[in-house]
Formats: sequence, C-alpha cells, structure tokens
Amino acid sequence: MRNHSKTKTIFLFITLCTLSSHLIGQKDVDRELRRLNAKIDRIRVQVDSLELDNQILLPELMSAFKQAVKSKAQQDSVTLVILKRINTLSNKIVLLENQSRYMDSTALEIFNKLVLVENKIVTLTNSYNEMALLKSGKPISSEPKYNSAQYKQTYMKSLAHFQNQEFSEAIKGFEDLVSSDATNDLADNSQYWLAECYYSQKNFKRAIVEFEKVFTYAGTDKDDDAQLKIGLAYQSMGNIEKSREEFQRLIDYFPGSEYYPKAKDALKQLSIN
Repeated sequence: MRNHSKTKTIFLFITLCTLSSHLIGQKDVDRELRRLNAKIDRIRVQVDSLELDNQILLPELMSAFKQAVKSKAQQDSVTLVILKRINTLSNKIVLLENQSRYMDSTALEIFNKLVLVENKIVTLTNSYNEMALLKSGKPISSEPKYNSAQYKQTYMKSLAHFQNQEFSEAIKGFEDLVSSDATNDLADNSQYWLAECYYSQKNFKRAIVEFEKVFTYAGTDKDDDAQLKIGLAYQSMGNIEKSREEFQRLIDYFPGSEYYPKAKDALKQLSIN
C-alpha cells in the first residue's frame, strides 16, 4: 500500500512537471506571437505612411514631370527660333559680303576710269603747251627731259626715297621718269616701283592701276612681279575672288617665274580659308 502511494506521488510529480513545461512553452509562444503582431502593426503603419506619402507626392511628381516636359518643349521651340534667326543673319552677312565685293569692283572700275581721265588731262595739257609753243614760234624740243645718265641718277635717287619709306618723294621721282621717256631701259622699272609706292601706302586700288601699266612695256622683266602684287593687292582689299583670278593668271602665264610657288601657296591658302 505504501509503495502504491509512492508511485502515485511520483506520477503526480511528473504530470505537474510536464504541465509546467507545457505552460512555460505556451507562454513563450504567446510572447513571440505578441512580438510578431507588434512588428506587423509597425509595418502596417509604415505602409500606411508610405501610401499617404505616395498620395501626396505622386501628384506633385506628375505635375513636375509635366512642367519639365513643357519647359523642354518651350526650350526646343526657342532653340528653333534662335537657329532660324542665326540662319537669317548668316544669309544677310553673305549678301552683304557679295554687295561689298560688287561695290569694291565698281569702285575700282570707277577709279580706273578716273585715272584714265587724269592721264587724258595730262595728255591734253601737254598738247595745249605744244600748241602754245607753236603759236609763239619757239622750236619744240623732241629731246627727252633726261639723258641716259640723268635718268639713271633720278631713278636711283627715287629708289633710295622708296627704301627710306619716303613714298611721296619717290612717287614724284618715278612719275617724272615714266612721263618723260617711256623708251628708256629703266622706264618699266620706274613704273613698277611707282606702283610699289602706292602699295606700300596701302593705296591698293591705285597700286593695281599702276601695276597693270607695267604690262604695256615691251620686253619688261617686271611683268611677273607686277602680276603677283596685283593678286596680293586684291587679297589685302578682301576681294578674294579677284585675288584667286590674279594668282591663277600668274600660274597660267608665268610658269617659269620665281613667284610661281608663292602663287600656288597663296591659292591653296585662299581655298582653305
């Protein structure tokens, strides 16, 4: 009987231990569930907050996006207008350049005519003086103003004025020489250096007229020099088209000239520009 009571007591003890362990385990499970539920609640709150933010921010973002698209379209429109204006201005610049070239060409033509008129006036004046001498009964001298030695001396003096950049004095001397005796051996050189004086003064229009007169002297060796300077004068005036023509003329008519390579280089440079 005593053993039976002892066994019952042990059984009760084991049962109590098992129940206690089960209750303790159940408490842990309940505690973990409560923790998970709390975490889920926090996450739900965060989700709700995000949804609220989306409801507020999304329209703002859409509005900003639409504004950006509209602004881009406006910028593209403004850019297109600016490009059109630039194109219009470019066309106007080209037109003005063409008009400028035409005006330069017209002005040079008028200037050439004025020089011809000036030469005619000089010729008429000389004729008038000769007629006055005839009427007076005085003999008209057919002798040139300078003999060969005097001509050369005046030529060297005028050339010295040119080298010293005393262009006005040099012009007077060379003009006197070319008008006094066009048959002298130094007449073509005098004409060339007369043109060089005007070129050095940057009077390119007059220089071109005087350089062209060099070609009227038969057997001159200054023709290729003059041809090169005509091209350079037009280039200095900004008349690129005429400059190309003159350089090409040197290449075509003076292939053996020492200035041939220079004319080729000038043409190449003008083509690049």
